[in-house]
Amino acid sequence: MNKFVGSSLICLYSKYGDIEDAYKIFDEITEKDVVVYTSLVTGYSLVGDYRAYDAFGVVREMLKNQIDPNRVTLVSLLQVAAQLQILIEGRTVHGFAIRRRIGCSDEIFETSLLDMYIKCKATQIADCLFRKLNVRTIGSWNAMIASRLQTKQPLDALHLFILMIQEKVVPDLISLANVIFCFADLKYLRLGKSIHGYIVRSKVQLDLVATSALVDMYSQCNKLVHARKMFERIGTKDVISYNVMMTGYLQNECALEALEIFIEMVGASVRPNQSSILCALNALSDVKQIKQGRCIHGYVLRHGCHTSIEIFNKILNMYANCGHIDYARKVFNMIRYRDLVSWTSMMMGCISHGHADEAIALFQNMKREKLEYDSVALISLLQAVSQLGCLHLVKEVHCHLYRVKMEQEIHVINSLITTYSRSGELGMARNMFESMKKRHLTSWNAMIAAFGMHGKCLDAIKLFECMRKEEIQPDEKTFTSILTACSHSGFIEEGLQVFRSMLEDNSIIPSEEHYGCMVDLLSRAGRLEEAYQLVKCLPSGQSASALGALLAACRMYRNTKLGDIIGRRLLEIEPENSSVYGSISNLYAEGGKWDEVARIRGIAKDIGLTKSPGYSLIEL
Repeated sequence: MNKFVGSSLICLYSKYGDIEDAYKIFDEITEKDVVVYTSLVTGYSLVGDYRAYDAFGVVREMLKNQIDPNRVTLVSLLQVAAQLQILIEGRTVHGFAIRRRIGCSDEIFETSLLDMYIKCKATQIADCLFRKLNVRTIGSWNAMIASRLQTKQPLDALHLFILMIQEKVVPDLISLANVIFCFADLKYLRLGKSIHGYIVRSKVQLDLVATSALVDMYSQCNKLVHARKMFERIGTKDVISYNVMMTGYLQNECALEALEIFIEMVGASVRPNQSSILCALNALSDVKQIKQGRCIHGYVLRHGCHTSIEIFNKILNMYANCGHIDYARKVFNMIRYRDLVSWTSMMMGCISHGHADEAIALFQNMKREKLEYDSVALISLLQAVSQLGCLHLVKEVHCHLYRVKMEQEIHVINSLITTYSRSGELGMARNMFESMKKRHLTSWNAMIAAFGMHGKCLDAIKLFECMRKEEIQPDEKTFTSILTACSHSGFIEEGLQVFRSMLEDNSIIPSEEHYGCMVDLLSRAGRLEEAYQLVKCLPSGQSASALGALLAACRMYRNTKLGDIIGRRLLEIEPENSSVYGSISNLYAEGGKWDEVARIRGIAKDIGLTKSPGYSLIEL
């Protein structure tokens, strides 16, 4: 076959991924020259999988036939080395180029060399090579900036971009996209908007990558309206742009909106990839929509995505979160090669559904399979043991920590403190806390909660004061634990003082849970008016549980007047909650207001509300 025709055919077949037929054409060419060999090497560089390694065999044959590779041949070899992340072969190509003086001061060759070292994670060599470049082109700058982003070093990437501008290198769309990704990671909204403004003023035509970068930046900075506007401006959206928008919604806890984007993507005939499916499963897990979850599961099975352990782990987790532990169990049993995430997800699912004994059995099976487990698995085990309230199992796990050398893992020790306190061993919990070499905020919170659980309010307050002396800033959970302890022990003034210090001394805005603790504290002491004044500070959407607790207290103290006010407000907030009508009716009945009882029951009957009958879980 003619070598010129043959080279063209090799390029054609390679372009469409048919490297086997490309090699057959190559084999039929009798007089092979450097162009023919290079065409096949370039073809292998386009394959994108392990077969690309055969490019090095082609070059060895080329050298045996005394045909020297040219710059294009070596660039293709560097691309193969970068794809397969084979540093030794990449350095061999570099050495060959130096000895033969190929590619010196050539922009494409130097950028390919830099890209190869970056993708092979030889960052020090890449930095050294970049510093020695005579002329740093926009391609070399982009490669270096991208490498910093890939290794989660956005500040270094931003520094390189600034240096590039100082050297008066005009940024292209790739540079602009990279710096926008930097601002997204760093959550620098103002600088991100300034780059966006520069793009608009310069009338730069945004491509898909740059627009997706802007969507990501606005999403990361909690500006979802801006992100959605940028997303809608994309003409032909690809799977990456859809994924970026879904991820933005998920990061901002807008699971329903993320699902809408997924449905829109499928409707636009854009095939979801693994990231898309993982985003959809995360969203479904949050909103607990089992029907749609099963649809996604079916899609995974139909389209051959079931080989991905990560997807199956997410499906398992989704079923468990949606309350279908039986489906989760079936998925777990279907996974042929389970990893640590599979086991811990199944354990946590069992724990959340009250199957602590099954979670312990799973841990024992995991040990039998000699799978190395981490602190997450041990914390899950402790949660299971805590549910059972079995002290000797807690001690077994405690001893096991020493055997596996995890006795200094902060999160595991925190969990152990909680487990001991729930099992009635407050002394052991205190010993664990006091023996810790390093204490995290979560450690202090765990011990304060333990004291509160055992009614040791003064000890909890003393520990809180020690914590402040050591200049450890309390968080919302700290105050929840302290206020709960005060409530259970009846320390009213101390509770009020702690509540006031939240905002005054620590700039923490009390949440619904904190107000609930205070209502409980004041209600137990009969200070119902004060409790009601506190509830009035809450937005109506967050006050239902506190008002319900206060209504119960009004009934206990026979304060019908205040109970009537609270009941009316509760009916405004939750007009379809049958238990509210029941509580108000009981309040009036105990106060002898039978006309009001009849009126409330009549309203409930008119809107079709019925009280759910009680039933026993014990089979007779």
